[in-house]
Parts: sequence; C-alpha cells; structure tokens
Amino acid sequence: MISRSSIISKTTTPLHVTCAIIEQNGRVLAAQRSRTMAMPLKWEFPGGKIKPGETSEHCLRREIAEELAIEIAVHHALPGVTHAYPAFTITLHPFVCSIISGTITLHEHAAVTWLPREELASLDWADADLPVLASYCRFAGQGQVTS
Repeated sequence: MISRSSIISKTTTPLHVTCAIIEQNGRVLAAQRSRTMAMPLKWEFPGGKIKPGETSEHCLRREIAEELAIEIAVHHALPGVTHAYPAFTITLHPFVCSIISGTITLHEHAAVTWLPREELASLDWADADLPVLASYCRFAGQGQVTS
C-alpha cells in the first residue's frame, strides 16, 4: 500500500495557493468552480496562486479582487494543507477574512453561496479544500469567528 506522504513526495513541487474563508453575518462564502475550470462544479474557498515574491496575504487580496470584485480584510491564518491530485500537488494557505467593500461579481466561478458553518459540509468540495474546511470548523468552534 502506498502512503499518502510517499505520493506527495513523488509528485512535482506543490503549487502554492491561497484561499479565503470569508465570513459575514454568521455565514461563510463558498464558491463553485465553473464548468471550464479543473474540477468543474466542485465547491472551494476562493483564492489563487501565489506569484514569486508575493506574500500570501497580498496574493489573497489580489485574487479575491480579480475573481469576486471585492476588497477583503485578512484576519487569521489557518494551517496550510498539502494535497496530491493525480496530475499535481497543491499547498493551500487558508485565511479567515471579511469583506471591507464591494459587491460580489463572479468573474471565474459559476456560483457562490453563503452558508452557516454547520451546513458547509453539505457541498461537493474539491478534495484539497476538505481539510481546510475541517480546520476552519475547529477554529470557528473555539469562538474565533470574526463576524
């Protein structure tokens, strides 16, 4: 049996990607990937690839502005998660955030939804986002929610 750690070590260098867990009025934003994206119609926390020389926080603010047309405040970093998909390995850098300004406009995603934390698990999440969701639920369960 091949262990998960040996799969990760045999794949290429992980893609480093940020993701925003955006809280508002006791709900959390989930974004559905479009039909043209990899893992079509899976749900994720929105974000994107970190560019060389870019901090995770700057990347996240930039990506959310590009994808959703909103400005966010970054409040808390959660533990990073590395996941090996068959074709690539990804390391997600999650942050709990809130909206500062703007109205959500979808530039890449098929849909977004606001759900209470307890209902997030009902969505069909991208595999790499599942441990992020679990980490966030533990974090929020400790009374750390920012909204």
